[in-house]
Amino acid sequence: MARASWIDDDDHPDLDAHVGQLEHFASAIADGHVDADELARQEDNLKAAMRAVEGELSDDQHAKVTKLLAEVAAYTVMQMMHDLAQAKVARAVAAASAAAPE
Repeated sequence: MARASWIDDDDHPDLDAHVGQLEHFASAIADGHVDADELARQEDNLKAAMRAVEGELSDDQHAKVTKLLAEVAAYTVMQMMHDLAQAKVARAVAAASAAAPE
C-alpha cells in the first residue's frame, strides 16, 4: 500500500484524510458534541496507538515522533483558536450588517 503524505500539494499539513478514516471519530462528532465518555474512549485509542508504536522506535526515532506529536497537538490547538476567532469576527460582521439601516 502506498503511503499517503502528511503534507498536501499546497505545503499544508494534511491529516484530514487519515482522521476521516477513524470511524469512531466520525461517530463521536456526528452530533456536533463530544461528551466525556467519547473523549475518554478517544484518550484510550490514543494511548493504545502510542503504546503500539513507542516500543518499536529507536531513541532517535522516539525523539522525532515525540516532537511530531507535540507539533501536531500545538498546531491543532492554534488552528482551533484561529478558527474560533475567525468565526467570532464573522458573527460580529453579520450582526453589524443585520443591524445597519438600509
